[in-house]
Order: sequence, then C-alpha cells, then structure tokens
Amino acid sequence: MTPEIEKASKEEIKTFQEEKLKEMLRYLENNSPFYQRFFKENSIHISEIKTLEDLKKIPVTTKDHLQQFNNDFICVPKSEIIDYVTTSGTLGDPVTFALTDNDLERLAYNEAISFACCGVGKEDTLQLMTTMDRRFMAGLAYFLGARKLGSGIIRVGSGIPELQWDTILKFKPTYLITVPSFLLKLIEYAQQHEIDLKNTGVKAVICIGEPIREQDFSLNILAKKIKKDWDIELFSTYASTEMSTAFNECEIHNGGHHHPELIIAEILDENNLPVSEGEVGELTITTLGVEAMPLLRFKTGDMVQAYNEPCKCGRNTLRLGPVVGRKKQMIKYKGTTLYPPAMYNILNDFSGIENYVIEIFHNELGTDEILIKIAADSISEELLLEIKDHFRAKLRVAPKIEYATLEEIQALRNPPLSRKPIELIDRRK
Repeated sequence: MTPEIEKASKEEIKTFQEEKLKEMLRYLENNSPFYQRFFKENSIHISEIKTLEDLKKIPVTTKDHLQQFNNDFICVPKSEIIDYVTTSGTLGDPVTFALTDNDLERLAYNEAISFACCGVGKEDTLQLMTTMDRRFMAGLAYFLGARKLGSGIIRVGSGIPELQWDTILKFKPTYLITVPSFLLKLIEYAQQHEIDLKNTGVKAVICIGEPIREQDFSLNILAKKIKKDWDIELFSTYASTEMSTAFNECEIHNGGHHHPELIIAEILDENNLPVSEGEVGELTITTLGVEAMPLLRFKTGDMVQAYNEPCKCGRNTLRLGPVVGRKKQMIKYKGTTLYPPAMYNILNDFSGIENYVIEIFHNELGTDEILIKIAADSISEELLLEIKDHFRAKLRVAPKIEYATLEEIQALRNPPLSRKPIELIDRRK
C-alpha cells in the first residue's frame, strides 16, 4: 500500500507539495482567525509563496502561539468538530486539537500507510498496548488505521502483563504496538510463567514513544536487551498530535519515511533557515489536508537529522533519523551539551537498575544541574561509581546520582494525569 507519490522522483514530489502548499495557504487565509491575523501583522502576501523555498518568507509558528491562541487556530464551526484531543504537555501546558470527520479520515489514511510501511497487511492482527481514552490521539489513530488497512486490532490498553499475555496466547496477534520498555516487563513475566517466547506468533513490534536506535540506525541498549531474549523485529516510529502524521520505518530500518501528501518537513537552524545537508536541526512542519486545525511552519521542538537519498525499499521520500532530543530539554552541564536520550541509553545499560528518573534544575548560580534518582536491586557505592564512570566515558561528565525506593520513582514517573511514564522532570524556570 505504498502511495505512488512516495515512489515519484524528487522533482515530482516537490512540484506536488508546492501545489498542496498553495491550496493550504488559501484555506488558512479564508478560514483561520490566527493565520489571518498572523499574515496581516507580518505583511505576508500568500500569492508570493509559490515554492517550498519561499516558505522562509513566513515566520514560524511555535508552541507558545498554540498555547496562547489555541481556539483561534480552529478553522471550522463547532458543529463540524467530531473529536477533541490534547497533547501530552511534555513541554508546557497541553494544547487542544479539534478534528473533523475528514481529519479522522486523514488520520486513518496516515496510520494505514504507516503500518503498511512496517509490513502490516490485511492478514495481520495488531495488539494495541496503549490507551484509546484520556483524549489521546495516538490510540485512536492506531485503531482507525488498522480498520482502514483491513487488519485486525485488539484493544487491550496499557500495562497489565498478565492480560497482555492472555491476549497474545489466545488471539495470536502478529504485531504489537507498545512503548519498547514495556516489552522488558512482558519478557520478565514470560520467563516467570514459562511462556515460550520463540512460539508466540508475534512477528514484530511497532515501537512508540521511546527511541530504539542510535543515530547510525543500529539498535540502542534498550532494543538490544529486548532482542537478546525475544528475537522479534522492532520498528521505530515518530509522530506527534500537532502533526497528525507519522514517520515509520520500513523493513530496511534506515529512518522514518515522510508522507509528502500529508506534511511538508523542514529542518531549521537557530535562525529558522534550513540546515546544511546532514546537519541536525529542529523539525518544522506544515500540515497538508488538515481541516480543523492546520499548522504552517510549526516548530515541533524535536531535533533531528534528515536523509534524502532514495531508500532500498523503493520510496524516494525524505527520512528522519532518531530524535536527538527536545530543543527545550537541552542541558548545558559543565560545558557539555546533553540531551536526555543519551542519558537514558546509559542507564538502560545497567541490569541492576530497576527504574530511574532524571531531574534537571538550576543551581544558585543559575546553571543547569542534573540529579538522577535510581532504584536498584542491590544498593552499593560500587554501582554508583560504575554508573558515573560510564557517564564520563560516554558523555564526558558525571551527574549526581542518588538512590530512591522503587515506589518513590514510580510515583515520580507516573503522575495522576499523565498518559505515559515520565523519565525527565525539568524543574528549570
């Protein structure tokens, strides 16, 4: 189910996107209270935006705009809104997104072609190990996408290894959709209850919410731990509520594929200009075909690298490498720039660590400090020294580390209204 546009030449894809961009600009000028005002304030004449390169004439939209003027982004009367979702609020107050019937159809199409990119077909059954409630877009998207593709889907929800295994053994799903760290809990449960991991019928996992690859596309520590005990294929994905679009890996596992009919992707530097080929920058997106709340040059806050050469799978679209980190979560520590994923990777390497949470705060000098709280199966100074040595070797700095109980860390990682575990608590003002 690969759309023809994804196999078209780079020139054809660019021309196609430029036509879609012009349609989108006209739509915003006619229907969006926020962008009508934005164009006027910034003297933007949409007739002058004809190519993708012309986008740089338009200032970027940020999360601050969305938080401050949330309702002004809505382009349709309330009677046309079918569904409301909110962002997870990782970097500030959650933002509400409204969706029309056509937006839900677009969401289903996006997830169907994204699943197909990971090899899912009509004969497959997916087990959904994430919530469909709590105003969460992703769970609904997965369900709609599977339905559009004609695949089966079992809505189990998050957590509860016993119920997950009961479902796997009863219904024999071929794909799981879950945060990859939960697979370690499933493996542990299987080993304790003598479930044969080689004989489950599960072919692959669509991994959401956490990275499973290094920047060179090799498996990271978490993925290696999973594969050591359960030899299943792991597919990386990247998506967000704001984009209503996913970047999924194909069987080549060389980055998440761009869907040019759904989104325009730019990788921008500090001055909101395109970075040079091969450089890391902030993913900035323009949604195509969104009816209720389209976004124009929206800065996602995610730092990524793009790959432009054709993929061996036959698609000619841009691919995104693993997210290096969130721009707002960048830490300047003792002269070194760090992003949390690099720290998660080191901590995941220690089998003695049961759970952890990272806190960032400003010290009395106003500079960044890092405190890592860990729960371990056996508490010792040797383990702390070993972890610090690992940090020095990999990241050139060693943050402060202290022990906490498993209950304390679980309470910090799972606050009452959160839809997913929190690994980083940013207390910086």
